[in-house]
Amino acid sequence: MDVINKFYSSAVQTVSQLSGVLPGNNVTREYEVSEQVCTAGVGLMWKVYNGHKKSTKQEVSVFVFEKKCLERWSKDDRETMLETLRRGVQQLTKIRHPHVLTVQHPLEESRDSLAFATEPVFASLANVVGDSVRSDKKLYDVEIRHGLLQLFDGLQFLHNDAKIVHRNISAETIVINKNRSWKLFGFDFCIANQPSTNGTAHWPCREHSTNLHVLAQPSLEYTAPELALNSVNTPDSDLFSLGVLIFTIYAGKPLKMFGSDYSGFRRYANELNQRKYPAMNAIPNELTESLKSLLHPSASLRPRLHELKQIAYFQDVGVKTLSYLDSLYQWDNLQKSKFYKGLPQIIPTLPHRVNLHSILPYLIKEFVNSPMIPFVLPNVLLIAEMSSQREYCDHILPHLKPIFKLTDPIQILLIFMQKMDLLLKLTPAEEVKQSVLPLLYRSLECDMPQIQELCLGVLPTFSTLIDYNAMKNAVIPRIKKLCLHSNNVSVKVNCLISIGKLLENLDKWLVLDEILPFLQHIQSREPAIVMAIIGIYKIAMTNTKLGITKDVMAHKCIPFLVPLSVENGLTIAQFNTIIALIKEMLARVEQEQREKLQQLSTIQRDNKPKDASEILANELENNTQNKTASNNGNKSDDDMFSGFSVGQTAATLAPVKTKEQLKITHNTANEATTKSDMFSSLMQSNLSGLGTPTATNPQLSLPFGNNWHSANPLVMNHILATPQANNNSSSNNNFSSLDDLDPFGAAKQTNNANGANMYTLQQPTVNYIYPTGYNAVNNSMNNSIRQQNMGATATPTAATLPLLPQTQQQQQQAQTDGKNLNMLSQQDILNFLN
Repeated sequence: MDVINKFYSSAVQTVSQLSGVLPGNNVTREYEVSEQVCTAGVGLMWKVYNGHKKSTKQEVSVFVFEKKCLERWSKDDRETMLETLRRGVQQLTKIRHPHVLTVQHPLEESRDSLAFATEPVFASLANVVGDSVRSDKKLYDVEIRHGLLQLFDGLQFLHNDAKIVHRNISAETIVINKNRSWKLFGFDFCIANQPSTNGTAHWPCREHSTNLHVLAQPSLEYTAPELALNSVNTPDSDLFSLGVLIFTIYAGKPLKMFGSDYSGFRRYANELNQRKYPAMNAIPNELTESLKSLLHPSASLRPRLHELKQIAYFQDVGVKTLSYLDSLYQWDNLQKSKFYKGLPQIIPTLPHRVNLHSILPYLIKEFVNSPMIPFVLPNVLLIAEMSSQREYCDHILPHLKPIFKLTDPIQILLIFMQKMDLLLKLTPAEEVKQSVLPLLYRSLECDMPQIQELCLGVLPTFSTLIDYNAMKNAVIPRIKKLCLHSNNVSVKVNCLISIGKLLENLDKWLVLDEILPFLQHIQSREPAIVMAIIGIYKIAMTNTKLGITKDVMAHKCIPFLVPLSVENGLTIAQFNTIIALIKEMLARVEQEQREKLQQLSTIQRDNKPKDASEILANELENNTQNKTASNNGNKSDDDMFSGFSVGQTAATLAPVKTKEQLKITHNTANEATTKSDMFSSLMQSNLSGLGTPTATNPQLSLPFGNNWHSANPLVMNHILATPQANNNSSSNNNFSSLDDLDPFGAAKQTNNANGANMYTLQQPTVNYIYPTGYNAVNNSMNNSIRQQNMGATATPTAATLPLLPQTQQQQQQAQTDGKNLNMLSQQDILNFLN
């Protein structure tokens, strides 16, 4: 929070300062001014701010001099100083050289300030020299050496071409621009050549005055001794100032500080005549002798600038590389290409800041020269590899975006494909979608197999950055088209491998609808292609997210894969792989189909309507439960058949069959003889459940004779046997189980070895038959049963008898009804029972 507050307060302070100084200055009309970055000029009175041009967004630096700094000066000094500053900026505006600060907008003056705009500036040399300088601004040795060479070039231009003596070479008047090039600035005290009458060059000398403010004159710390001793001013005087500047860069301060003490300066000039130099322990050994030569009291004995360039101090590989870049615009493409080919071996040996700010700008300028891009681009990407993501986004990516769109020369795509991992690592996801993906699309559509293979290899690495629509509509169709139309087997194989790697990012339906049908359109049958196809099928089948359905495997996959297994050229290992996949598919189809059929069978069995045998079994089971409840409650008279008298005991009754034992077999043979109806046995079982006779409940006798019929509508009276007392277990109607009974078929009695009646029953389709007289006695039966359940007397009456004797006419009618027995349907029985 403190950091935020500090930043906010500094920003507010900067805005308030600018709002008080620049509103009336015309510079603000065209330029937007932001934060202050450094100070420069005489006494570091020029404040330098970052800014940009409002119309073109071009980055600039705005130099501002606030007149309030001179409020304590006398009026004459104030006017003199302002005039000096105006003249210096005007002179600077006239000079154009690579190593002289470039002015973008001329000087503008208002009531409160002077201001002008220049190329972007990093700092003045005074801001980066000394022990108190931050580590990120300290100069590297290669930067110092290269900077000095740039100053040599700038001074040579001033002396030889412009015929100007600077007179104020110092740390305050040397500016380092954004690209870390050293530039000459501060032409406030410069003197132009004024040829003499004989044609020789002449530069008038202006002696130091004690009446003027110290800042209104050249700094005594950098002034050559001949100005004080001999009143002579020549270009060699700038060489002495250059020597003091070199000493200041390494030692952190000038040879000696004088301030406004001009007499002290004169004494020191005499000492220099005696060759008394200060200690130079901080100066590199290769430079010591040359520095002493520059500080020689005699101007004529000082070395020339072109001689200084040849000393061992400047023969470093890094310095030469940076110097070559300065003069690169003079070379032809062949010379440039040779230099750029060797640059990748030099870049790793230089500090990263030098690569980023000194080398990279020159490389980016070559992007306008298309034939040179393939030579420049590898060096740019090498610098990007050593950069952070923020540095990459700020300094490199904006210049690469136009290059992403180029397809000529073709080597550009190749280089990008080779460095795609780096681009994906540093480029933000949004920029990948906007710039890198179109680059890949163009690479897939080019005619160079090497580029296509590289693109196919890197495409799966950033598939997560590709949205579904782009993958479905752009990437996959291009890969399929390339695989089908390419004549290069290696490209086809790489297409299939790329698709296999992309499968996990696709959904199931895209694979089933687009990928698997596409594989069957591939006509090539080379072993490598066949195995790549097998790999895609295996991934699609084993991936839990995808999962080929059994129908697709049965109808499409297996019929396609079986012919592949007999292709010529396959090795035994490849053949085994294909066969193993086919077997695995067959096993899965078998397993899934079996499970499906089992589930369908279970559902059909659960939903199938119950037949008559199950209904009868359920009825018997319910009666058994009722009998058990009746025995426990000692209420045998409440049974629905309590009105009948049965002269048998429970001990002699046949055991009741369980539900599982009730199995009805089918017999299609028509029997001539008749047998007792199954309901007779069922009735016997129900009657046997009335309980064992007790003292209060003597053995009952049937109130009817042999000629009786049932009021139950399901019982055919003409085949219903007369119930008889069964006192022993050797009855003629001894059924082993209800499985032997057919309640709806014709009876057939056969004798076994023991003389028992064995029955084979059939289950025909029947309709319900309501016997004669059923409607007349139905209400009486219901009333009788209801009274029995309520505990009424068990004495049978004519009105409550459920079973009535059959007359001859009724028997004949029953025989006629029996003919329609086979016309009844099982569904009718179920409807009636429900």
